[in-house]
Amino acid sequence: QTQLVESGGGSVQAGGSLRLSCAASGRMFRYYSMGWFRQSPGKEREFVAVISWSDDSTYYRDSVKGRFTISRDNAKSTVYLQMNNLEPEDTAVYYCAADRYTVALKSGGNVEVWGQGTQVTVSE
Repeated sequence: QTQLVESGGGSVQAGGSLRLSCAASGRMFRYYSMGWFRQSPGKEREFVAVISWSDDSTYYRDSVKGRFTISRDNAKSTVYLQMNNLEPEDTAVYYCAADRYTVALKSGGNVEVWGQGTQVTVSE
C-alpha cells in the first residue's frame, strides 16, 4: 500500500520561498496522479495543485497560479511543491495526496492516499 511522507515545511517571511517534498513508498507511484492540499485553522481543506500521472499536466487553484509549481520525479517516487512569493494567506498545513484519477484530486473527494501534513507559516 502506498504511503506518503511530506517534508520541507517551516516558517518564512512574506515574499519568501519554500519547497515541499512528498516521498511515496510502493512501486506504483508512476501510475498515480499526485496533489497538494492545504488546511488553515477554522477552514476546510482546499485543493492547491495536481500533476497527472499520464502526461504530467498540471492544475492549480487560482490564488497560487504563477507562484507555486508542482513537479514530480518518478525515479525518486517524489512530488514537489515549489512555493515562491509566499503570502500570509498561504499559512496552513499542507497535505500530499495520491490517486489514480486526476479528477479525484482536483475535487478533493474520496482520495485514495493522504500524507500526514506539514506546517507552513508565513509571517508579515
